[in-house]
Amino acid sequence: MTIAATSDTALLRDLAEQYMTVCSTERNASRRELWRTHNSLKPSRPPIYMRAFAWSEMPASACEIQDPFLRSWENWLRNHLFWASLGDDSVFEPWIAMPAAHITPAGGIWGVSPTFHKSGTERGSHVWDAPLKTEEDLSRLIPPHHVINEVATAEHLEQLSEVFGDTIPVVVDRAPAYRTWNGDISTQLAYIRGLEQMMVDMVDRPDWLHKLVTFMRDGIVRTHEQAEEAGDWSYLSHENQAMSYGEELRDPAADNEPVSRKDLWYFAASQETTGVGPAMFDEFMLQYQIPIMEPFGLVAYGCCEDLSHKIDLLRQVPNLRRIAVAPRADVASCVEQIGDDYVVSYRPNPSEMVSNGFDPDYVRTVMRRDLGICRNSTVDITLKDVETVEHDPDRARRWVGIVNEVIDELWG
Repeated sequence: MTIAATSDTALLRDLAEQYMTVCSTERNASRRELWRTHNSLKPSRPPIYMRAFAWSEMPASACEIQDPFLRSWENWLRNHLFWASLGDDSVFEPWIAMPAAHITPAGGIWGVSPTFHKSGTERGSHVWDAPLKTEEDLSRLIPPHHVINEVATAEHLEQLSEVFGDTIPVVVDRAPAYRTWNGDISTQLAYIRGLEQMMVDMVDRPDWLHKLVTFMRDGIVRTHEQAEEAGDWSYLSHENQAMSYGEELRDPAADNEPVSRKDLWYFAASQETTGVGPAMFDEFMLQYQIPIMEPFGLVAYGCCEDLSHKIDLLRQVPNLRRIAVAPRADVASCVEQIGDDYVVSYRPNPSEMVSNGFDPDYVRTVMRRDLGICRNSTVDITLKDVETVEHDPDRARRWVGIVNEVIDELWG
C-alpha cells in the first residue's frame, strides 16, 4: 500500500471539501425530489442529465498527483466539481463509493479477451479480433463467480480513509463485477465472438448461439445471486443510466446495508443488436436478458440503440420503468408507443448539439421540435457520448442553458 504524500493528501482533502459543499446545497436536495417524482411517472419539469462533456478536453481535467490510484480519485473529484458547474439536474452524493477488488478469470471476465488493434490516432477508433473463432472455442469460457479480494479491498479502503480523513465518507461498493457493461450480454458477446459474426450466427448456427448466450445469462445471474447471498448488494448499487431515484425504492445510500435485488434499479441495453430485426432481437437477446432484469425493483433499458421497432417487445420486462430514445430513433413513434407507461429518456445527437460547431438557434429548433413531441409524456433529456466540444469549456454549460429555456417555454 502506497503512503500518500502530505501534498497529495492536502490536495485531495481540499477537493473533497469543495465537493461536499456542492452535495450540501439546497439545489442538490431539490434535484433529488425532482428525480423521485419524475421516475415515479408523476408530473414534473423534465430533468436534464449531462452524462458526458468531453472531460479530457477541459483545462480543469489536469491532475497533479502521480500515484495512479490516488490520481484516479483526484480526477473523479475534479470531474464532479466541473460537472456540478454545468447547471444540469444531476445529483451529487456526499460520499466516495470505492469499488471492491473483484477476482475474475485471468484471461478476461469470460476467461478470454479480444485483441484490440488501435488506429494510432489519439482518441481514435480501434478494431478487435474476437477470441471465439470456432464453435469448439466455447469450451475455453470460464463460468463467472462473485468473489471479492478482501485483502486488496481492505488495503485500498484503508488508504483512502487515511487520505480523506473526516472530509468525506469512503464506502465500499461490493456489488458484483458482472453488471452494467460487464453484465451486458450484448456488449460482451460482440467482444468475444465479433459484432458481424454474432449476427451471422443468428442465421448460420442459431442452436450454437443459443448455447453461448445461455452460458452468459446463467453466469451473470449466478454472480447476482451469489452477491445477494453474501449481502453484497447495497443502496450504492443502484444503476439506471440517469439519477437512480424513485418513490418506489429507497434512495442511494452509503450505509452498506445488505439489500435484495428487488430493492434496486438495474440498467440493461443491447446496442450491438440495433441492426437486428425485432424477432431476432427477441429470440437471441431479450429473452436472455429478462431473467437478469426480472429480480430487480425497477429497470432502465437502452443506451445508444434505436428501439423504435422494439418497444412492444420491451413490455415483457415486468419492472421496466425507463426506455431510451436514442439519436437515431423515431422520436414521435417511440413516444406514441411508450405512452404514459414509462419514462421517455430522450437523447439528442451530441454531434448536432455540441460536438460539430455550436449553433444556439439550431439547438433551440431541434429541442423545440423533439420536446414538443414529448410534451405530454414523462420525459427527461440526456446528453451523452460527447467525445469532443472542440476544446470549448463553456459549450456544455451553454447547451444546458438553452435546453432549460426551451423547457420553460413548453412547461412553464
